[in-house]
Amino acid sequence: MSEENDNKNLSETLFVKHKQAKETSELTRYMPTNRVLLDEMRENTNTSWYRNLHRLQWTWQGIDPIEMEEVLARIAGSKHSRTHEQWLDTVMGYHSGNWTYEWTKLGMQHQKRAQDLQGESSADELFNASLCFSIAGYPHLKNDNLALQAQVLASKAYHEATKKTRFIIKRIEVPYKGKKVVAHLHMTSTEKPQPVVMVSAGLDTMQSDMWRLFRDYLSKKNIAMLTVDMPSIGHSSHWPLTEDTSCIHQAVLNELPSIPWVDHFRVGLIGFRFGGNALVRLSFMEQTKIKACVSLGAPIHDILSSPDKLKKMSKMYLDLLASRIGKEVVDINSLAAQMRAWSLKTQGILTSRKTRVPILALSLEGDPVSPLSDNQLVALFSDYGKAKKISSKTITQGYEQSLDLAIKWLEDELMR
Repeated sequence: MSEENDNKNLSETLFVKHKQAKETSELTRYMPTNRVLLDEMRENTNTSWYRNLHRLQWTWQGIDPIEMEEVLARIAGSKHSRTHEQWLDTVMGYHSGNWTYEWTKLGMQHQKRAQDLQGESSADELFNASLCFSIAGYPHLKNDNLALQAQVLASKAYHEATKKTRFIIKRIEVPYKGKKVVAHLHMTSTEKPQPVVMVSAGLDTMQSDMWRLFRDYLSKKNIAMLTVDMPSIGHSSHWPLTEDTSCIHQAVLNELPSIPWVDHFRVGLIGFRFGGNALVRLSFMEQTKIKACVSLGAPIHDILSSPDKLKKMSKMYLDLLASRIGKEVVDINSLAAQMRAWSLKTQGILTSRKTRVPILALSLEGDPVSPLSDNQLVALFSDYGKAKKISSKTITQGYEQSLDLAIKWLEDELMR
């Protein structure tokens, strides 16, 4: 049987049981008293989508913008019934127009292209397929059966890609609380230990989505990349997200001396979104083991400590937080109050002693999750720390600009 049939059959068997799976926007249960607030949120929102569309992030990660717009157009144009008419991506059932279905279909096209190619070109198509499957599961809420099936496909495609690329990718397993944290180490060679950057993304992004960061940035400097999922998502989904956002990364960091291919005296960190919160925290907890840290668009204090701001976030964002903390039934007011504990200032980390780790805290202009005040707070408590607001005519340039800055910062510190 050909590989193409294998993949097709895998996707059909995975999804067949879930033709009528519960649609993502309805998975999170709220207290009846929240009904009015939820209705207001839907009416006040000026978007036609339940999901926050990360067009620029996905393009940067490797999605072809034209293919992306075609997928979104098919979802938007679907005649099938929706859970909420005003949200285009709430098509019920696993068929055309459904978010998971359309993104999975695009992933399968990339998988098929990979079969006709060799070497790096084939690997790139498979990494792309993995990214499409990952977006098919976005925002990766617990109990979202279609999303869980999409994650299986994403992992499989990533694994296939690692066998075809010229780069070396090793799966690392770190014991933690009776289970194992799964991380992936990406290297250009194993001849001598390489400096390493531990990378973690937000609460809605899988570690396999970070491939381009290695291929286009870190590999060119011969810096290894170690990807780790945030607690409560992907390979780290056994553990709920608690205020100790950096617990899993800390376990991985402490394992580095026993990994022969990395230079554990030259460790850098890059955290995107909530991953930034975790890695800034780690830079205070483990000052002697880290050379430099970059956080991009991280929620550090402001939004976490202002219930009113948090309540203005999209329903997807609230669903996501509730899912990560492991709440069965959500009361928006108590969720917003509970998030205070995630503020690094409330935890007393950004109030007294500095860290000797130089931290570069970046965000794009006008980012509601990561205002300049948060980044200035981080810089203030870091030796040689720096806060920067990226203002750019187009956000795409802003993305490139912030990554160039981030890699330069890490390279300067790691190579000292």
